[in-house]
Amino acid sequence: MISDSDLKYLRRCIELAEAALEKGDEPFGSVLVSSNGEVLAEDHNHVAGGDHTQHPEFALARWAAANMTPEERSKATVYTSGEHCPMCAAAHGWVGLGRIVYASSSEQLVQWLSEMGVAPSRVRNLPIQDVIRDTTIDGPVPELAEQVRQLHHRFHASR
Repeated sequence: MISDSDLKYLRRCIELAEAALEKGDEPFGSVLVSSNGEVLAEDHNHVAGGDHTQHPEFALARWAAANMTPEERSKATVYTSGEHCPMCAAAHGWVGLGRIVYASSSEQLVQWLSEMGVAPSRVRNLPIQDVIRDTTIDGPVPELAEQVRQLHHRFHASR
């Protein structure tokens, strides 16, 4: 179930995705929130330089591993504009983060990119639950997914 506070954090993820886009990067943004609702860290994509492992979800997992106890990590939530890729889902699982909430799914992204004539990624798009288990996952959120689609359209139209 998506709450009003979930929507607030997801909207921030979309703002971060737009910031990435404005810097010439792929539009993805993520926020790490503690169990008491405190924003602990946030980031956006940094893959434009050629290192395609510089995803915000991966950066937040590494931040959490370095700065939070295992118990704190298990109670935290990662919000993101787009569903985790397999690399980020694995990082999330390995560091023991809690709930994941995303605005748009990887299935939606694959469809949007196909409609735009963008070649598929070399890495398969898998649902998070096909990569990690024992994690609460909520998404997509239709009213926000459309905003994410528009950001991806802007990104690929500029290529």
